[in-house]
Amino acid sequence: MKRCIIISAGELGEITREQIAPTSQDMVIACDAGLKHARTLGIIPDLLVGDFDSYTGSLPQDVPTLRVGEEKDDTDTMLAVRKGLEAGCRHFLLVAATGGIRLDHTIANLQTLAFLQSKGATGEILGARERIWLLCDGSLTIANRPDHSLSVFAFGGEAKGVTLQGVHYPLENAVLGCDFPLGVSNHIEGDRATVTVEQGTLLILQCPLHQ
Repeated sequence: MKRCIIISAGELGEITREQIAPTSQDMVIACDAGLKHARTLGIIPDLLVGDFDSYTGSLPQDVPTLRVGEEKDDTDTMLAVRKGLEAGCRHFLLVAATGGIRLDHTIANLQTLAFLQSKGATGEILGARERIWLLCDGSLTIANRPDHSLSVFAFGGEAKGVTLQGVHYPLENAVLGCDFPLGVSNHIEGDRATVTVEQGTLLILQCPLHQ
């Protein structure tokens, strides 16, 4: 499955190149000031996209660039997602797509995961401190990270048949709604946990306990 790595302009924090693990088969897109993050990580993008309102330096001449106006419906990250889909990518890693001073863009990127899902693709966010997944009618296995919590939330409506295995507070065939955060601040016991939802969508976050 061809992967698209999108480097956004959120908070980079201590994200490392090793966490991203880019290969020659991946498509890498940098969004606006995400170009700075790409340079910090030592990653050369295949494409630059954005209105470049947050990046003021010179753009590399040897990297194709899609420059758009500031008045648009798509965020720069969504533009990158569309280009990745056009290129045949079906798994997306959104890097530095949370944090910073723009909470609205963090929420937009959560909805971008839902957009990917609607197109038959999968997506994951690698933030400065957290990893985020959107799971619809299926199961996901998540490796334990020391001193990290695991939280699950209903996304876009009720989530039914929710089962959490390998965690301190397990669930079995539960129903989670959008009006009560029952699944917040759990943690994995052992090497990994499995999250399952039979009907609906779960937003899953793995975050450090101490920030």
